[in-house]
Amino acid sequence: MIVVTGGSGNVGRALVAKLAQEGETVTAVARRITAEDVPRGVRAVAADLGQPAGLAPALEGARALFLLVAGDDPEGILKQAAAAGVTKVVLLSSQGVGTRPQGYAHAAGFEAAVAASGLAFTVLRSGGMASNVLAWAESVRRHRTAAAPFADVALPFVDPDDVAAVAAAVLRQDGHDGATYTLTGPEATTPRQRAAGLAQALGEPVTFVEQSREEARAQMARFMPGPVVEGTLSILGEPTPGEQAVSADVERILGRPATPFAAWAARNAPAFR
Repeated sequence: MIVVTGGSGNVGRALVAKLAQEGETVTAVARRITAEDVPRGVRAVAADLGQPAGLAPALEGARALFLLVAGDDPEGILKQAAAAGVTKVVLLSSQGVGTRPQGYAHAAGFEAAVAASGLAFTVLRSGGMASNVLAWAESVRRHRTAAAPFADVALPFVDPDDVAAVAAAVLRQDGHDGATYTLTGPEATTPRQRAAGLAQALGEPVTFVEQSREEARAQMARFMPGPVVEGTLSILGEPTPGEQAVSADVERILGRPATPFAAWAARNAPAFR
């Protein structure tokens, strides 16, 4: 059995569906999740990674764990996993651990805990995800406008379904123990280009509005902690060469190219209509 934490999120939902389609027995875990949120035959367990002791029922009988960076006690989570019989952990971390370690100490702590756990492990360091564009959904639906800072700074956003596909492969296959993979899309795109790609998917114009850094900070501060806001703005506005580079890891693991942003936009166009 494979346990997927964050089972109702953008990556977790796709991962649960893919594993179930491939015949795996799956338990999906999230703080608020019910049987209605998962495919038929998948077990849904409501639990909080911030409270490791409460994970025991979800982990019972598991052989592998897909783990998010959430909560403040990775060692506690991993002890619960080992006690339940888990032998493999796949951690979804952030590219920032490699490019900006001081700003990603939380994720780095999870990586260190997984490496020291004694369990077989693989780390997936994701770049920015195409699903971040869903933040535009309401303004595109209402006004056909999309606002973002740093209009012409390009980053290789990754399709969360690709992240899920890589996670499924690593969870089910041998040969990935101790590896760290960086997951990006196949090309770097700018916010202006992503708005244009969304317009093409919708078949209607979408007006792009460039925000100032201050405007973006005020908007992001409504739902993100201050340090996360500043770190995110730094990546979006002054990315390092590593953050702008396209990684071959998705193609290397899946045997196909990473999904371009235009394909993600076409698949998710209904969210913007």
